[in-house]
Amino acid sequence: MGRIVAFLYGTVAYLLFLAVFLYAIGFIENMVVPQSVDAGGPSSLLGQALLINVALLSIFAVQHSVMARPGFKALWTKIVPEPVERSTYVLFANAALALLFWQWRPMTGEVWNVAGSGIAPVLVGLSFAGWGLVLASTILINHFDLFGMRQVYLHLTSREYAPIGFRTPLFYRFVRHPLMLGFMIAFWATPTMTAGHLLFAAVTTVYMLIAIQLEERDLVTYHGEDYERYRSEVSMIIPMPPKRSAAPSTAETSAPAAPAPLEPAPAVASPAPDAPPTPAPEREPESSEPAADTADPLAQEMGGGMREEPDRTE
Repeated sequence: MGRIVAFLYGTVAYLLFLAVFLYAIGFIENMVVPQSVDAGGPSSLLGQALLINVALLSIFAVQHSVMARPGFKALWTKIVPEPVERSTYVLFANAALALLFWQWRPMTGEVWNVAGSGIAPVLVGLSFAGWGLVLASTILINHFDLFGMRQVYLHLTSREYAPIGFRTPLFYRFVRHPLMLGFMIAFWATPTMTAGHLLFAAVTTVYMLIAIQLEERDLVTYHGEDYERYRSEVSMIIPMPPKRSAAPSTAETSAPAAPAPLEPAPAVASPAPDAPPTPAPEREPESSEPAADTADPLAQEMGGGMREEPDRTE
């Protein structure tokens, strides 16, 4: 595939992602779009609607998780050129979501309805804050790398692609998967929870929790002790203050005490140097900065695990 063709291919895939992402907001919030989670779309009996909707969600989950696995990518890149592998992943995710939006069957029985009450604007604002967290999380871990544009641009300019590396920017200091958290907030915070909306929120939440386990297994394999340490210090999905590792005492080693984890400004992590020899048993100082996730399954993935190293989506 020529460089210009690859760049145009990646650009089209990215623009389609933007359109699908904006439609997803309207779909969940029941505004602007012609078919939403609670309105429009083909009509079906309740049992039929339930089966069809679960099947649509399953298609997205299988696509998002299987294509994010390193083993699949190793085979897939024998067919698809590596510079457009990420863009192709994004394109398939776009197609799976477009199918879901097109064929979704509304299930309008109400589980709760607080529309018109004082809490309604709070829930709507919270839902939009969730969408904002999703977008901000992708920007913090390099939005364009996540959705394939960095790869095709480097290919266009004849530069070699290199993974972004470990970083712990902002939200990633308090939760390992802020992108997934953002989706959960966006899906669950609603003044009117219908049976269809509840099905969508519940199934996607279960999927994200499973996808996190698959992704973190890959990240541990890829990054080893660095990611294990990060996982032990930072909460998975509920934001909490990071756990601080105890600094070594001067009686045990002559090396200076390592700064508390997660305090330095975000930077690519690098292995800490060995401690200088002392009469006491040697201890390797901990890295001054823990490894951070660089991508989140929907969203990796609305586009789970999205980089050349093991991905986050799912």
